[in-house]
Amino acid sequence: MTEETTYTRKFRKELMAGLSSLVLLAVLARAGREMYGYEIAKAVKAEGEGGLIFKQGAIYPVLRSLNTQGLLESRVEASAFGPPRRYYTITDEGRQALSDWQGAWKDMREFVDDALMAQQGAGYEHRPAT
Repeated sequence: MTEETTYTRKFRKELMAGLSSLVLLAVLARAGREMYGYEIAKAVKAEGEGGLIFKQGAIYPVLRSLNTQGLLESRVEASAFGPPRRYYTITDEGRQALSDWQGAWKDMREFVDDALMAQQGAGYEHRPAT
């Protein structure tokens, strides 16, 4: 892997800032159970398969924000090993937001793909949305 430029690092950071809430809601919705932060971070990393992965520490402020917005519920439980763990679960409002955001993401992805295809001409291979 080649070293990223400052511009690319900044671009990746901005993308992840906008998409992290969507990804975290999707992970919790798919799990169908409550999860604690480290467990969520491992699930995100596993789903990333080497792609754009946000750092574990970046997950916690997003989880707190989603909790404050009412899209997640949380509870703290004492742990036999280490500090107490905060468990998160998606709320009905969170499931609705996830559905809305998935639609917005699909629209945005198609818009960007179309813009890139127009810019790159025939050399750009358009992949249908999955």
